[in-house]
Amino acid sequence: MSEHVVIVASDGVADLTPVAKFMAARQLRLKAEADRIEAVKAQGHVPEVCGDAIPEAPARGAIRVFQPMSLFPDGENDWKARPSGYRGRSAMQRADVFDVMAAKAASNGKPAPFTRAQVAAGRYYRDLVERHACAGVRCSSVEAIRSGGGSGSFIDAVLRDREEIERIRRRIGTGTAMAVRKIRPSKRGSRVNITDRRLVDMVCLEDKPISAVLRAHGWSVRGQTSRALRQALAEALGRMGQ
Repeated sequence: MSEHVVIVASDGVADLTPVAKFMAARQLRLKAEADRIEAVKAQGHVPEVCGDAIPEAPARGAIRVFQPMSLFPDGENDWKARPSGYRGRSAMQRADVFDVMAAKAASNGKPAPFTRAQVAAGRYYRDLVERHACAGVRCSSVEAIRSGGGSGSFIDAVLRDREEIERIRRRIGTGTAMAVRKIRPSKRGSRVNITDRRLVDMVCLEDKPISAVLRAHGWSVRGQTSRALRQALAEALGRMGQ
């Protein structure tokens, strides 16, 4: 138990000595640090349904929990989907920006902002760009060749990925998702145009939500601007999946 020296003035107000003030400030710092560490640990919490074999990892980021399913024989000529998680447990997967936006919409009682096909198109584009960016690493050749379908050399797989990326980007187009041309220069402030390509890249490749895209281009995050940009992204994702 720590002891503090407190001097009470004639008006009844406590006058802490320098030592007591130092100890009080130290206690506040220790509590703040303990709260910070607890918050970091909470970020790496593993849901009980996933079991204790998964280590806590605060740097993992946001996750989503799902139940792995596999097809098992059901009689002689039939198959049935059943849970296939390790020891019957659910599994974890790192949540990307599409998972986060869907979870936020669900928490507000709203439907998912994008269809499954649109999300799949965005994730396919992300995986393709990431794989192509790692083409200089020789060990990625097997994966690259496999993804391209059929056989071929390492450089053939790299070229196929590049052509696919260019094809998708042509479908994204050179349009503008949010334009400031109809706003008077005196009222534009720091707002700049948001192109379809930049919108897609920030969301799919940089894992940025709609609000972050708006702020990065000087736009205020309001219902009207968020809905307009979300619709523009949905249309771009739709073109990418065609």
